[in-house]
Amino acid sequence: MTTVSPPWAYTLQLPQDPRAPGVARVTLRAVLATHGMADLAADAELLASELVTNAYLHSDGPYTLRLRAMEPDRLRVSVWDNNPDIPPPFRDGAVAQPPDTDEHGRGLVLVQHCADNWGAYLLGASGRFGESGKLLWVECGQGASTA
Repeated sequence: MTTVSPPWAYTLQLPQDPRAPGVARVTLRAVLATHGMADLAADAELLASELVTNAYLHSDGPYTLRLRAMEPDRLRVSVWDNNPDIPPPFRDGAVAQPPDTDEHGRGLVLVQHCADNWGAYLLGASGRFGESGKLLWVECGQGASTA
């Protein structure tokens, strides 16, 4: 059987809908299983879930999940949304641990601990395809472990 070797990429456009993060997680698991990368699913799902959920919560329009194999055992997950505010750790590399009494704010701490690498791009109105907002990306691979 012929298989597709890296690099491959999938793009999923998601609506501003509370069910969209769940659709993104199911899609990610299916893509990784199809390409024999199911061993990355736990870390990749946690990372994608955090980025997609933040896009849903902090933007006011549709957003896009992109999955790309960097190597046979390495995945890049990126999310574009229309909000130009880049959060830490993408902005400055540091995330403060929220107080134990806070109900929010732990997701980006998980990103910092679980991703092998991360970054962000600010997109202006004259950006690629006329997009504006930001693109956040994370990478995970063999040897990465969840917190």
